[in-house]
Amino acid sequence: MKVRDIRLETLDCVSIRFEVPPTLKPEYEFLPGQHLTLKTDLEGKEVRRSYSICASPLEDELRVAVKQVVDGAFSSFAKETLKIGDELDVMTPMGNFTLETSPQNRKHYVAFAAGSGITPVISMLKSVMRNELTSHFTLFYGNRTTESIIFRDEIEDLKNEYLTRLSVHHVLSQEDLGADLFLGRIDVEKSRMFCTKLLDISDVDAFYLCGPEAMIFSVKDTLLDLGVDEKIVHFELFTTPGAAVASSKNWSPDPKLTASKITVTLDGNTFTYNHLHPTETILDAASKSVADLPFACKGGVCCTCKAKLLQGEVEMEVCYGLEKEEVEAGYILTCQAHPKTEEVVLSFDE
Repeated sequence: MKVRDIRLETLDCVSIRFEVPPTLKPEYEFLPGQHLTLKTDLEGKEVRRSYSICASPLEDELRVAVKQVVDGAFSSFAKETLKIGDELDVMTPMGNFTLETSPQNRKHYVAFAAGSGITPVISMLKSVMRNELTSHFTLFYGNRTTESIIFRDEIEDLKNEYLTRLSVHHVLSQEDLGADLFLGRIDVEKSRMFCTKLLDISDVDAFYLCGPEAMIFSVKDTLLDLGVDEKIVHFELFTTPGAAVASSKNWSPDPKLTASKITVTLDGNTFTYNHLHPTETILDAASKSVADLPFACKGGVCCTCKAKLLQGEVEMEVCYGLEKEEVEAGYILTCQAHPKTEEVVLSFDE
């Protein structure tokens, strides 16, 4: 897809709008909270990254936000080199961290975000405000300073437009807003104070958490400790310092299993390859054969490599991206899965 527009959101973040050909628009319809996997070649090496869609489905655009990170190959390219008219490979929207709206809903949604974790949340926020005219949305948003707040002006405009239904609380770690409650990081102590002083958690229909691992699990643990039903707490990790990319260095296979036959169905085509090294993940072994399986982060987070296990057994090193119900239904992340049986059958089409 061609890049139609690039907007500077903060000093280290840009949003990128893609030009979607009319014939492809049905394939690129999305739910609030979903993401796109982008692919390009940088210095002769294929680079893939997933970025959340920051537009609402009610807006006529497909736009993602990319925050530049230290030594980030793709994010630095997007911030410093990418220009309008360039082309990138763009996979269709994916992801389970979603909020489906309905004009009939009368709900209260609460989101905790930090940094670029606002990207999927602002899509949800705009969708709720514009499609659920009797619903409310409360946002707690952590950043370093006022200048580092992504979508700052847009959030302020939305707050002014929906004064009675949208509440926004900025939490800054390096700038004093004049209230101790909003100075610092969103941690266990802060989230408990927010939930007891600023919220009636019994009145909340769903919580959405997005950002660094430490923030997400601090808030999640606090909510569960306060009695919130885990089923209404949804989260998506953007950075995972505790989640190592699966590799032979941290995996000890069953010494009795020397090889496995892997059968994969993808886009209606079925093929088989031999998995000769149990230390490798199913995804890595496939990349050495003729198979080009979908993937992005390889960290068990983005779910781009999700498939359904139809036969055999596997074991995953980490599994942040899947809901508990999905794991129970047989879904796996191929970037984290190692075969435990001599034959494994899976499908990306279910």
